[in-house]
Amino acid sequence: MKHLYFQSKVTVIIGLFIGLFFPSFLSTLSAQDISGTWHGKLTVPTGSLTIVFHINQTEQGTYVTTLDSPDQGANGIKTQSTSFKDSIVTIQIPSIHASYKGKLSSNHTISGTFTQGMPMPLNLEKGEAAALKRPQEPQPPFPYRSEEVTVRNEQAGINLAGTLTLPEKGSKFPAVVMVTGSGAQDRNEEIMGHKPFLVIADYLTRNGIAVLRCDDRGTAASQGDHTTATNEDFATDTEAAINYLRGRKEINTKKIGIVGHSAGGIIAFIVAAKDPSVAFIVSLAGAGVRGDSLMLKQVESISKSQGMPDAVWQGMKPSVRNRYAMLQQADKTTGELQKELYADVTKSMSPEQLKDLNTVQQISAQISSMTSPWYLHFMRYDPAKDMKKIKCPVFALNGEKDIQVDAAMNLTAIQQRISENGNKKVTVKAYPNLNHLFQTCEKGTLAEYGQLEETISPEVLKDITDWIKKQ
Repeated sequence: MKHLYFQSKVTVIIGLFIGLFFPSFLSTLSAQDISGTWHGKLTVPTGSLTIVFHINQTEQGTYVTTLDSPDQGANGIKTQSTSFKDSIVTIQIPSIHASYKGKLSSNHTISGTFTQGMPMPLNLEKGEAAALKRPQEPQPPFPYRSEEVTVRNEQAGINLAGTLTLPEKGSKFPAVVMVTGSGAQDRNEEIMGHKPFLVIADYLTRNGIAVLRCDDRGTAASQGDHTTATNEDFATDTEAAINYLRGRKEINTKKIGIVGHSAGGIIAFIVAAKDPSVAFIVSLAGAGVRGDSLMLKQVESISKSQGMPDAVWQGMKPSVRNRYAMLQQADKTTGELQKELYADVTKSMSPEQLKDLNTVQQISAQISSMTSPWYLHFMRYDPAKDMKKIKCPVFALNGEKDIQVDAAMNLTAIQQRISENGNKKVTVKAYPNLNHLFQTCEKGTLAEYGQLEETISPEVLKDITDWIKKQ
């Protein structure tokens, strides 16, 4: 979705900040220089994450460091300070409430601890980390036409930058508009080194279907403000993209559909409920229930995937549900909601905890995120009303190992709610070994997304294509 529940969108960022040092023991200890790139594996509850530190020495002799977490698609994270004294490297990373401390050894390695909430061993080696393998990412030359286009959203007064791919031969092609999940995403829906929308667009276009995919508003080359937009706003962007396709002579205007991933599935339902000329919808892990219900299940699934015992979750569940209920109070201002949430979160905390600046900053950041325009709309929005208005064919897919959008809960809701209006053209399919990104996986955890080489299951690509061709 647009970011808090998919990612969509996934904001796992394990704090990474490493003071690196690379000694040259051919000279004296004082001449050691830790400048360069260092990498290591950080063990987390869900597996491991590759951490990369880029350390540069300034003319004044101080160090400046940035952090990458390639498995999570997070690059260039800034650190506050890097010190190197008596072979000890210390790095502070307040932006993610983390730090690193390690000792440079004679074999050009650093042995240390990364701390973010809890200490975790992290040993570093000099040099670049192995490049991520993404064998499905298409490479030119392509057997189809690719055109950079500008889509005008007159209602919002913004231009959206996109790519339109057209089959090489023929005319009056069926077409799809692709809609990304939560969070600010580019036209490829790039996440953790994967480009799922590029892979899907390539596959569809090779099979005779035109594809338009755009950068989200306020993202990459598109205009607008992403931070203040809700799914209703993103729906107008999708409407603008559909209208753009209707003006292209190469497109069959009666066969334009929407492929939406995660939150993009919700947006597809919003658009199709207003526009009966939408030819079809492919919902990839889209939500069929209200946001607070989806999030409660998501938090449970993610917590358990990280090793939380069920008894602990059951103890936490009432508090989580109560906070989500607070967000349903549409008559209250954002400031009032923030104060109410802060009081609820901190009521059981000790005075010592409340004096810790990092703790207070983390709580404030989380509450700010929970009361953003997008999140409040998402938590309050029930797609049932819109789904009951949809008359076009719908294909809803989910991975059974999806811990962000529960397959059973949402596929059942989508089929029931759309069918209630007499629309029997609803197909749902659950895939036993696929996660939220439709990758073949073992656990379905968030950390696993970036570690898998597969971007999207070939079976899913074929099923989407075959289904669209039948419509």
